[in-house]
Parts: sequence; C-alpha cells; structure tokens
Amino acid sequence: MSWVSLVAIYFVMWWLVLFAILPFGVTTQDEDDNVTLGTVSSAPRGPHMLRAVIWTTIITTLIVGTYFGVTWGMGYSFDDIPRMVPDFD
Repeated sequence: MSWVSLVAIYFVMWWLVLFAILPFGVTTQDEDDNVTLGTVSSAPRGPHMLRAVIWTTIITTLIVGTYFGVTWGMGYSFDDIPRMVPDFD
C-alpha cells in the first residue's frame, strides 16, 4: 500500500469518525437552563469542536493503525475475509 493510499484512507476515516463523535458530550442550552436570546433552546451550550477534533484524531489513528497492521504487517486483505469467517450452513 502506498503512502498516498494510506493518507486517503486516513482522511476519509477521520471525517467519518468526526461525524460519529460530534454528538457525544454536548449539553444543550435547555439542559443548562441558560438559553441565549435569539437562539433555539436545543442549541449547544458552548463550543466543543477542539475536544471533538482531538478525540477524532486519536480514534482514527487507532483504527487506521490497526488496519495498517493487519494488512501490511500480517498480510491480510479484504479477499481473505471469506476464509476467516466460518460457514454456518
């Protein structure tokens, strides 16, 4: 696998993980009982993007590192999945 492919996989996985991480840890203004005039009560209480970006980077690095270790280090690929999964017939 070339480094360009690895960067492309990391980029796509980073965005997928970001959208999965975004809702965690968000408190709304309604839960905080401090609704700012002119906003909806379901709006987030404060910014939390830095925390989400840090967690996204950590989780994505673990996922892509595991993928790289399995494909490059152990020599497995997507073609090996039918041989690893038992036949339940």
